[in-house]
Amino acid sequence: MRLPAETEPQSGILLTWPHALTDWRACLDAADAVYLDITRAISTRESVLVICHDQQHREHVERMLDHTGIGNHNLRFAIAPTNDTWVRDYGPLGLAAGSRACLLDFTFDGWGNKYTAGLDNAVTPTLHAAGEFGAVELKSHPLVLEGGSIDVDGQGTLLTTTRCLIDSGRNPGETRHSLERLFRELLGIDRTLWLEHGELEGDDTDGHVDMLARFCDAGTIAYTQCVDPLDSNYAGLSAMERQLQTFRNRAGQPYRLIALPLPRPVFDQRGRRLPASYANFLVINDAVLVPVYDDPADSVALERLAAGFPGREIVPVNCLTLIRQYGSLHCATMQLPQGILNI
Repeated sequence: MRLPAETEPQSGILLTWPHALTDWRACLDAADAVYLDITRAISTRESVLVICHDQQHREHVERMLDHTGIGNHNLRFAIAPTNDTWVRDYGPLGLAAGSRACLLDFTFDGWGNKYTAGLDNAVTPTLHAAGEFGAVELKSHPLVLEGGSIDVDGQGTLLTTTRCLIDSGRNPGETRHSLERLFRELLGIDRTLWLEHGELEGDDTDGHVDMLARFCDAGTIAYTQCVDPLDSNYAGLSAMERQLQTFRNRAGQPYRLIALPLPRPVFDQRGRRLPASYANFLVINDAVLVPVYDDPADSVALERLAAGFPGREIVPVNCLTLIRQYGSLHCATMQLPQGILNI
Protein backbone atom coordinates (compact mmCIF):
# COMPACT_ATOMS: atom_id res chain seq x y z
CA MET A 1 0.00 0.00 0.00
CA ARG A 2 1.15 3.53 -0.78
CA LEU A 3 -0.39 6.91 -0.04
CA PRO A 4 0.02 8.92 -3.27
CA ALA A 5 1.09 12.53 -3.36
CA GLU A 6 -1.64 15.08 -4.03
CA THR A 7 0.16 15.93 -7.28
CA GLU A 8 -0.47 12.45 -8.73
CA PRO A 9 -3.40 11.87 -11.12
CA GLN A 10 -6.76 12.05 -9.36
CA SER A 11 -10.16 10.51 -10.06
CA GLY A 12 -11.97 13.32 -8.27
CA ILE A 13 -12.61 15.44 -5.20
CA LEU A 14 -14.98 14.96 -2.25
CA LEU A 15 -16.85 18.10 -1.17
CA THR A 16 -19.32 18.27 1.74
CA TRP A 17 -21.79 21.09 1.17
CA PRO A 18 -22.73 23.38 4.12
CA HIS A 19 -26.26 23.08 5.49
CA ALA A 20 -28.44 24.80 8.06
CA LEU A 21 -27.78 22.28 10.84
CA THR A 22 -24.08 23.14 10.92
CA ASP A 23 -22.26 26.17 12.34
CA TRP A 24 -22.62 27.73 8.89
CA ARG A 25 -26.28 28.54 9.52
CA ALA A 26 -25.53 32.16 10.48
CA CYS A 27 -23.76 32.83 7.16
CA LEU A 28 -25.11 30.10 4.94
CA ASP A 29 -25.57 32.25 1.83
CA ALA A 30 -21.94 33.35 1.97
CA ALA A 31 -20.81 29.77 2.51
CA ASP A 32 -22.89 28.58 -0.45
CA ALA A 33 -21.22 31.21 -2.62
CA VAL A 34 -17.73 29.96 -1.72
CA TYR A 35 -18.69 26.33 -2.34
CA LEU A 36 -20.12 27.29 -5.71
CA ASP A 37 -16.78 28.92 -6.57
CA ILE A 38 -14.87 25.82 -5.44
CA THR A 39 -17.16 23.51 -7.39
CA ARG A 40 -16.85 25.61 -10.54
CA ALA A 41 -13.05 25.66 -10.31
CA ILE A 42 -12.76 21.89 -9.80
CA SER A 43 -15.51 20.56 -12.06
CA THR A 44 -14.03 22.19 -15.17
CA ARG A 45 -10.94 20.03 -14.59
CA GLU A 46 -12.05 16.83 -12.84
CA SER A 47 -14.94 15.10 -11.10
CA VAL A 48 -16.55 16.18 -7.84
CA LEU A 49 -18.61 14.01 -5.49
CA VAL A 50 -20.87 16.46 -3.63
CA ILE A 51 -22.03 15.18 -0.24
CA CYS A 52 -25.44 16.53 0.82
CA HIS A 53 -27.09 16.21 4.21
CA ASP A 54 -30.42 14.84 2.94
CA GLN A 55 -32.58 14.76 -0.19
CA GLN A 56 -34.03 18.23 0.40
CA HIS A 57 -30.53 19.63 0.77
CA ARG A 58 -29.44 17.88 -2.43
CA GLU A 59 -32.28 19.44 -4.39
CA HIS A 60 -31.36 22.87 -2.99
CA VAL A 61 -27.71 22.47 -4.01
CA GLU A 62 -28.65 21.28 -7.49
CA ARG A 63 -30.90 24.31 -7.97
CA MET A 64 -28.05 26.64 -7.00
CA LEU A 65 -25.68 24.92 -9.40
CA ASP A 66 -28.19 25.19 -12.22
CA HIS A 67 -28.98 28.83 -11.42
CA THR A 68 -25.30 29.83 -11.52
CA GLY A 69 -24.68 27.99 -14.79
CA ILE A 70 -22.39 25.34 -13.29
CA GLY A 71 -24.93 22.58 -13.92
CA ASN A 72 -23.96 18.98 -13.20
CA HIS A 73 -20.98 18.48 -15.53
CA ASN A 74 -18.43 16.22 -13.80
CA LEU A 75 -20.64 16.17 -10.69
CA ARG A 76 -22.32 13.40 -8.74
CA PHE A 77 -24.39 13.80 -5.60
CA ALA A 78 -24.44 11.58 -2.53
CA ILE A 79 -26.47 11.78 0.66
CA ALA A 80 -24.77 11.37 4.04
CA PRO A 81 -25.77 13.28 7.19
CA THR A 82 -22.94 15.46 8.49
CA ASN A 83 -22.03 17.55 11.52
CA ASP A 84 -19.69 19.82 9.56
CA THR A 85 -18.11 20.40 6.17
CA TRP A 86 -14.41 19.69 6.75
CA VAL A 87 -14.23 16.48 4.70
CA ARG A 88 -10.43 16.62 4.59
CA ASP A 89 -10.43 15.36 8.16
CA TYR A 90 -13.13 12.68 8.04
CA GLY A 91 -13.00 11.59 4.41
CA PRO A 92 -11.10 8.44 3.37
CA LEU A 93 -7.48 8.28 2.31
CA GLY A 94 -7.13 6.82 -1.16
CA LEU A 95 -4.26 4.34 -1.39
CA ALA A 96 -2.49 2.79 -4.36
CA ALA A 97 -1.97 -0.96 -4.14
CA GLY A 98 -0.07 -1.85 -7.29
CA SER A 99 -2.50 -1.33 -10.14
CA ARG A 100 -5.44 -1.26 -7.73
CA ALA A 101 -6.78 1.42 -5.42
CA CYS A 102 -8.30 1.03 -1.98
CA LEU A 103 -9.69 3.30 0.73
CA LEU A 104 -8.59 3.65 4.33
CA ASP A 105 -10.94 5.20 6.88
CA PHE A 106 -9.44 6.37 10.16
CA THR A 107 -11.44 7.41 13.21
CA PHE A 108 -12.55 11.05 13.44
CA ASP A 109 -13.36 12.39 16.91
CA GLY A 110 -13.95 16.09 16.26
CA TRP A 111 -10.33 17.20 16.64
CA GLY A 112 -9.71 15.64 20.01
CA ASN A 113 -13.37 15.62 21.12
CA LYS A 114 -13.74 19.40 20.81
CA TYR A 115 -16.90 19.07 18.71
CA THR A 116 -19.66 16.57 18.02
CA ALA A 117 -18.51 14.31 15.20
CA GLY A 118 -20.55 11.10 15.15
CA LEU A 119 -22.19 11.83 11.79
CA ASP A 120 -18.93 12.93 10.19
CA ASN A 121 -17.16 9.78 11.38
CA ALA A 122 -19.84 7.70 9.62
CA VAL A 123 -19.65 9.50 6.25
CA THR A 124 -17.10 7.24 4.58
CA PRO A 125 -18.80 3.92 5.42
CA THR A 126 -22.14 5.48 4.43
CA LEU A 127 -20.80 6.47 1.02
CA HIS A 128 -19.13 3.10 0.54
CA ALA A 129 -22.30 1.20 1.46
CA ALA A 130 -24.22 3.32 -1.07
CA GLY A 131 -21.82 2.25 -3.82
CA GLU A 132 -20.27 5.67 -4.37
CA PHE A 133 -16.80 4.13 -4.66
CA GLY A 134 -17.86 1.18 -6.79
CA ALA A 135 -16.07 -2.06 -5.94
CA VAL A 136 -13.10 -0.33 -4.30
CA GLU A 137 -12.24 -1.98 -0.98
CA LEU A 138 -12.70 0.04 2.23
CA LYS A 139 -10.61 -0.69 5.29
CA SER A 140 -11.23 0.94 8.68
CA HIS A 141 -8.74 1.61 11.48
CA PRO A 142 -9.32 2.79 15.07
CA LEU A 143 -6.44 5.27 15.01
CA VAL A 144 -7.62 8.89 15.25
CA LEU A 145 -6.06 10.58 12.23
CA GLU A 146 -7.27 13.59 10.26
CA GLY A 147 -6.32 14.13 6.63
CA GLY A 148 -5.21 17.70 7.31
CA SER A 149 -2.70 16.51 9.90
CA ILE A 150 -0.42 14.80 7.37
CA ASP A 151 1.15 15.60 4.01
CA VAL A 152 3.10 13.15 1.84
CA ASP A 153 5.46 13.29 -1.14
CA GLY A 154 4.25 10.01 -2.66
CA GLN A 155 7.72 8.50 -2.30
CA GLY A 156 7.51 7.36 1.30
CA THR A 157 8.01 10.61 3.23
CA LEU A 158 5.32 12.07 5.50
CA LEU A 159 5.28 15.55 7.06
CA THR A 160 3.31 16.18 10.25
CA THR A 161 3.30 18.04 13.58
CA THR A 162 4.10 16.69 17.01
CA ARG A 163 1.48 18.86 18.69
CA CYS A 164 -1.40 17.38 16.73
CA LEU A 165 -0.42 13.72 16.60
CA ILE A 166 1.38 13.29 19.92
CA ASP A 167 0.41 16.06 22.34
CA SER A 168 -3.31 16.54 21.63
CA GLY A 169 -4.76 13.55 23.49
CA ARG A 170 -6.21 12.04 20.32
CA ASN A 171 -4.40 8.72 20.71
CA PRO A 172 -3.30 8.29 24.34
CA GLY A 173 -0.34 5.99 24.63
CA GLU A 174 0.86 6.42 21.06
CA THR A 175 4.44 7.59 20.55
CA ARG A 176 6.46 8.73 17.58
CA HIS A 177 7.82 5.22 17.25
CA SER A 178 4.42 3.54 17.36
CA LEU A 179 2.88 6.02 14.93
CA GLU A 180 5.77 5.67 12.51
CA ARG A 181 5.27 1.90 12.62
CA LEU A 182 1.58 2.35 11.78
CA PHE A 183 2.41 4.78 8.98
CA ARG A 184 4.79 2.19 7.55
CA GLU A 185 2.25 -0.64 7.78
CA LEU A 186 -0.82 1.29 6.61
CA LEU A 187 0.48 4.03 4.30
CA GLY A 188 3.81 2.77 2.98
CA ILE A 189 5.71 5.54 4.79
CA ASP A 190 9.34 4.94 5.71
CA ARG A 191 10.34 8.53 6.66
CA THR A 192 8.37 10.82 8.96
CA LEU A 193 9.37 14.47 9.39
CA TRP A 194 8.05 15.86 12.68
CA LEU A 195 7.51 19.61 12.98
CA GLU A 196 7.79 20.78 16.58
CA HIS A 197 6.56 24.35 16.08
CA GLY A 198 4.21 26.57 14.13
CA GLU A 199 0.57 26.29 15.20
CA LEU A 200 -1.38 29.31 13.88
CA GLU A 201 -3.38 31.44 16.28
CA GLY A 202 -7.06 30.62 15.80
CA ASP A 203 -6.40 27.10 14.50
CA ASP A 204 -8.49 24.72 16.61
CA THR A 205 -6.97 21.55 15.09
CA ASP A 206 -3.87 21.61 17.33
CA GLY A 207 -1.57 22.46 14.46
CA HIS A 208 -2.62 20.74 11.24
CA VAL A 209 0.31 20.63 8.88
CA ASP A 210 -1.83 21.65 5.90
CA MET A 211 -1.96 25.15 7.38
CA LEU A 212 1.81 25.23 7.85
CA ALA A 213 3.96 23.31 5.37
CA ARG A 214 3.20 21.28 2.24
CA PHE A 215 5.09 19.27 -0.34
CA CYS A 216 5.10 20.74 -3.85
CA ASP A 217 7.21 17.80 -4.99
CA ALA A 218 9.58 15.34 -3.33
CA GLY A 219 12.29 17.99 -3.07
CA THR A 220 10.25 21.15 -2.43
CA ILE A 221 8.22 22.34 0.58
CA ALA A 222 6.06 25.47 0.61
CA TYR A 223 5.58 26.85 4.11
CA THR A 224 3.96 29.69 6.03
CA GLN A 225 6.45 32.38 6.96
CA CYS A 226 6.00 35.26 9.41
CA VAL A 227 8.39 38.22 9.20
CA ASP A 228 6.71 40.55 11.69
CA PRO A 229 8.23 40.18 15.18
CA LEU A 230 5.10 41.77 16.68
CA ASP A 231 2.80 39.11 15.21
CA SER A 232 1.65 36.46 17.71
CA ASN A 233 2.62 33.75 15.18
CA TYR A 234 6.18 35.01 14.75
CA ALA A 235 8.00 32.90 17.35
CA GLY A 236 6.36 29.62 16.39
CA LEU A 237 6.60 30.08 12.63
CA SER A 238 10.20 31.28 12.84
CA ALA A 239 11.12 28.18 14.87
CA MET A 240 9.31 26.04 12.28
CA GLU A 241 11.25 27.75 9.48
CA ARG A 242 14.55 26.99 11.20
CA GLN A 243 13.56 23.36 11.62
CA LEU A 244 12.52 23.05 7.97
CA GLN A 245 15.99 24.28 7.02
CA THR A 246 17.47 21.26 8.84
CA PHE A 247 15.30 18.69 7.05
CA ARG A 248 16.83 16.63 4.27
CA ASN A 249 15.18 14.88 1.36
CA ARG A 250 15.64 11.22 0.52
CA ALA A 251 18.86 11.99 -1.33
CA GLY A 252 20.28 13.73 1.74
CA GLN A 253 19.96 17.22 0.27
CA PRO A 254 18.25 20.24 1.87
CA TYR A 255 14.72 20.85 0.68
CA ARG A 256 14.01 23.71 -1.65
CA LEU A 257 11.87 25.91 0.58
CA ILE A 258 9.21 28.29 -0.76
CA ALA A 259 8.17 30.89 1.81
CA LEU A 260 4.51 31.87 1.67
CA PRO A 261 3.57 35.18 3.30
CA LEU A 262 1.23 35.32 6.24
CA PRO A 263 -1.93 37.32 5.48
CA ARG A 264 -2.60 40.29 7.70
CA PRO A 265 -4.64 39.36 10.80
CA VAL A 266 -8.37 38.74 10.32
CA PHE A 267 -10.64 38.58 13.37
CA ASP A 268 -14.14 37.30 14.02
CA GLN A 269 -16.89 39.24 15.82
CA ARG A 270 -15.58 38.08 19.19
CA GLY A 271 -12.11 39.41 18.42
CA ARG A 272 -10.64 35.97 17.89
CA ARG A 273 -7.98 35.76 15.20
CA LEU A 274 -8.85 33.50 12.26
CA PRO A 275 -6.34 31.04 10.75
CA ALA A 276 -5.72 32.42 7.26
CA SER A 277 -2.98 30.53 5.41
CA TYR A 278 -1.88 30.20 1.80
CA ALA A 279 -0.42 26.77 2.59
CA ASN A 280 -3.99 25.43 2.60
CA PHE A 281 -3.96 25.10 -1.19
CA LEU A 282 -5.51 22.18 -3.10
CA VAL A 283 -3.69 20.42 -5.93
CA ILE A 284 -5.98 18.98 -8.62
CA ASN A 285 -5.35 17.64 -12.11
CA ASP A 286 -3.42 20.32 -14.04
CA ALA A 287 -4.08 23.10 -11.51
CA VAL A 288 -3.53 24.37 -7.96
CA LEU A 289 -6.43 26.09 -6.21
CA VAL A 290 -5.07 28.68 -3.79
CA PRO A 291 -7.06 30.34 -0.99
CA VAL A 292 -6.91 34.13 -1.08
CA TYR A 293 -8.18 36.63 1.46
CA ASP A 294 -8.54 40.08 -0.16
CA ASP A 295 -5.04 40.75 1.12
CA PRO A 296 -2.06 42.52 -0.48
CA ALA A 297 -0.07 39.32 0.06
CA ASP A 298 -2.43 37.31 -2.18
CA SER A 299 -0.48 38.13 -5.33
CA VAL A 300 2.82 37.26 -3.67
CA ALA A 301 1.52 33.85 -2.60
CA LEU A 302 0.14 33.12 -6.06
CA GLU A 303 3.44 34.01 -7.70
CA ARG A 304 5.49 31.89 -5.32
CA LEU A 305 3.23 28.87 -5.64
CA ALA A 306 3.41 29.18 -9.42
CA ALA A 307 7.16 28.67 -9.05
CA GLY A 308 6.50 25.58 -6.93
CA PHE A 309 4.10 24.03 -9.43
CA PRO A 310 5.43 24.70 -12.94
CA GLY A 311 3.02 23.53 -15.61
CA ARG A 312 -0.06 23.82 -13.42
CA GLU A 313 -2.56 26.66 -13.61
CA ILE A 314 -2.74 28.68 -10.38
CA VAL A 315 -6.38 29.41 -9.56
CA PRO A 316 -7.26 31.82 -6.71
CA VAL A 317 -10.38 31.13 -4.64
CA ASN A 318 -11.57 33.72 -2.12
CA CYS A 319 -11.78 31.92 1.22
CA LEU A 320 -12.45 34.76 3.65
CA THR A 321 -15.78 33.14 4.51
CA LEU A 322 -14.23 29.72 5.11
CA ILE A 323 -11.79 30.91 7.74
CA ARG A 324 -14.73 32.23 9.80
CA GLN A 325 -15.29 28.57 10.69
CA TYR A 326 -11.53 28.08 11.24
CA GLY A 327 -10.71 26.19 8.04
CA SER A 328 -9.85 26.99 4.45
CA LEU A 329 -9.75 25.46 0.97
CA HIS A 330 -7.74 22.28 1.57
CA CYS A 331 -9.73 21.58 4.74
CA ALA A 332 -12.98 21.65 2.73
CA THR A 333 -11.89 19.08 0.14
CA MET A 334 -10.44 15.58 -0.16
CA GLN A 335 -8.81 14.23 -3.30
CA LEU A 336 -9.04 10.61 -4.37
CA PRO A 337 -6.49 8.96 -6.67
CA GLN A 338 -7.26 7.28 -9.96
CA GLY A 339 -9.45 4.21 -9.87
CA ILE A 340 -11.87 5.27 -7.12
CA LEU A 341 -14.44 7.71 -8.50
CA ASN A 342 -16.06 7.10 -11.86
CA ILE A 343 -18.27 10.08 -12.65
